[in-house]
Amino acid sequence: MPFILPANSLSAGGYTVDNSLRFNSASSDYLSKVPTTGTNRKIQTFSTWVKKCQNPDGDNTLFLSYYSIDERIKILFDSSQRLSIGNRSGGSNTIILVTNRLFRDVSAWYHIVVAMDTTQATASNRVKIYVNGVQETSFVTAIYPSLNEDLRLGTSSYTYYLGSYGGSSGYLDGYMSDVYGIDGQALAPTDFGEFDEDSGIWKPIDVSGLTFGTNGFYLDFEDSGALGADTSGNGNDFTVNNLTAVDQTTDTPTNNFATMNPLDNYYASALFAEGNIKLTTDASAEAMSTATFAVSAGRWYFEVDCISIGASGTANLGVTATPSHQNSSYGKSGGVTPFTHTWNKSGTLQSGNGSGGSITLATLSSYAAGDILGVYLDLEDMKTYWSKNGTLENSGTGIALTALASNGTGHYIPFVGDYNTGGAAVFEVNFGNGFQALADTAIADDNGYGAFEYSPNITGDGAAKKFYALCTKNLNEFNYD
Repeated sequence: MPFILPANSLSAGGYTVDNSLRFNSASSDYLSKVPTTGTNRKIQTFSTWVKKCQNPDGDNTLFLSYYSIDERIKILFDSSQRLSIGNRSGGSNTIILVTNRLFRDVSAWYHIVVAMDTTQATASNRVKIYVNGVQETSFVTAIYPSLNEDLRLGTSSYTYYLGSYGGSSGYLDGYMSDVYGIDGQALAPTDFGEFDEDSGIWKPIDVSGLTFGTNGFYLDFEDSGALGADTSGNGNDFTVNNLTAVDQTTDTPTNNFATMNPLDNYYASALFAEGNIKLTTDASAEAMSTATFAVSAGRWYFEVDCISIGASGTANLGVTATPSHQNSSYGKSGGVTPFTHTWNKSGTLQSGNGSGGSITLATLSSYAAGDILGVYLDLEDMKTYWSKNGTLENSGTGIALTALASNGTGHYIPFVGDYNTGGAAVFEVNFGNGFQALADTAIADDNGYGAFEYSPNITGDGAAKKFYALCTKNLNEFNYD
């Protein structure tokens, strides 16, 4: 399963993407617009950055131009997690490209470019797909359009959709950022991005020199009051459907934030929503779900908003050295694994004794639905600190962590979970980019990243300590290696 580990952060400086838009399939989130007659229906480019979540309903639609089931063009991740491009005209499939490659990473951003030019003499040059700057050439199915075929877009008979298949299915679970539609040009990925000279990671670039054509658009999602605003200069604004200002995020391809990890869910059987920030535990399981970031240096802060603690009080949360490896192995009294600090709803902070039993590390406050809990992971002094609704627990005295060299993995991972089969718990986890509505003045860390309900800075064991949002800009700031 993916974790953000060293070498995943970009070099400092360069072009910065400020915002993305978070789509939640359960809320039927999408954008739509009706185009005018286009510049050129034979030549088009679609480009977007996307961070996938796990959609239990199947297809994750990126772009759709739709008139009817027999007249449409689609770009999506299908239920097999392959990237799929399809054009249907007169009831016949004139384009079908389905990658052999699977796209299962929920921790990273993908850059997708689809360049279409049906005037090309060579059939395979008429549709090109690029992912992170590299052309996809291996396909399960490969059907290319006929020479000079008109694509199913670019007239007022069609409706464009971002994040949905026609506004009724195929809703995207994930984040989209820097969305471009280019009417009348088939562009290369280097028009939108480049490889970072230090890390080799594909990253966005400033595209201020682009021209867009009649139906072209650029959505940067920087205006939370007008999330569908086209900033290309064309005024091709999209209508917002079920999305609100709280869905604007700072999790972007130039600053990737931790989320909860649905790939570590075999035993936990949890449900993930809102960009993998909201998590509902399974009422019959006793396990935990971890985050996408595992860290081995620095000081890190995250908040957990307890929406519900379950009918029998099932909530627990904290940090662990390893993912869940069996049901009932985390959080349950007598079954807590070693090298885990888990705070359960009754107020006990505990770890395992290595023989199936548990060790009480400290007695903290109990908590209930509505409480916001803070977790401070100090890997400089190897301690954890804890807060409830902004007040430090244990008089600001840290709880010692097992040394990284002795914990079996060399890192620690945030987690939430449950320890009772009597009911489900619901959490919203904020690593600096949570989706819950915050107070009027959200608090950033000292590097200016993240938006928290309470301050990441504390006085712990008598010393002033600064903690930071779990994002790649901060990993890079600390030369995380």
